[in-house]
Amino acid sequence: MPSIDLNCDCGESFGAYVVGDDAAMFDIVTSANVACGFHGGDPEVMAATFRRAKEKGVAVGAHPGFPDLWGFGRRRLPFSAAEIERLVAYQVGAAAALAAYAGHRLTHVKPHGALSNLAAEEREVAGAIARATKVVDPRLVFLAAAGTELEIAGKTEGLAVACEIYADRAYGDGARLLPRTQQGAVLHDPETIANRVFSMLNEGAVITPSGKRIPTGIDSICVHGDTPNAVAIAAAVRRRIIEAGTALKSFAGAKIR
Repeated sequence: MPSIDLNCDCGESFGAYVVGDDAAMFDIVTSANVACGFHGGDPEVMAATFRRAKEKGVAVGAHPGFPDLWGFGRRRLPFSAAEIERLVAYQVGAAAALAAYAGHRLTHVKPHGALSNLAAEEREVAGAIARATKVVDPRLVFLAAAGTELEIAGKTEGLAVACEIYADRAYGDGARLLPRTQQGAVLHDPETIANRVFSMLNEGAVITPSGKRIPTGIDSICVHGDTPNAVAIAAAVRRRIIEAGTALKSFAGAKIR
């Protein structure tokens, strides 16, 4: 039976501020990308998130972003590629330490928000993130937005690369996510999203609002944990995939690119 991974961005609460419903998401997804304290998260949240994920059998990865709590990591900050490389290494190291503290094991790295969007377009930034990942632990899987510079950079550095598509975000015709400021960039209806994901899996392609098909390998599907109805979206996607005869299984340890 074919299988696919369903991942969510989580652990993004910090201090007294709660973001998303990680407990509910962990009953649905197979992999989780845990914030590392820069755009969200803190040591207490990270440790608790890794512990809960282990209890639920959910694979975990680091989700490094720009140091931007105010903007939730969704603003592009003027760091050099070399500075980004060290920022990412710092965060991945912290995630590996807190995962070990919780008795879990870090399996992958996936950049967050504006950092991911920048790296999807700029090879130098994508390379910096891939190098930082490799330096911390070359066994980590590089979870990359399909068809972007991130995918290329991961392969160039010799990392195992898993390609992901986004369930709740619309794409432009260049296989890049539409800016969140653009109308229709963030999708909300669970059933519409689930059917769209099924079509992309079935066709092996990113599908844009114009109907363009951009062929790509797909190893994982992402649902953003901070979306107001994220749990309903993830549940609908999971249900649609299972109904189609595909198993839900983490890419950790699987044969990937």
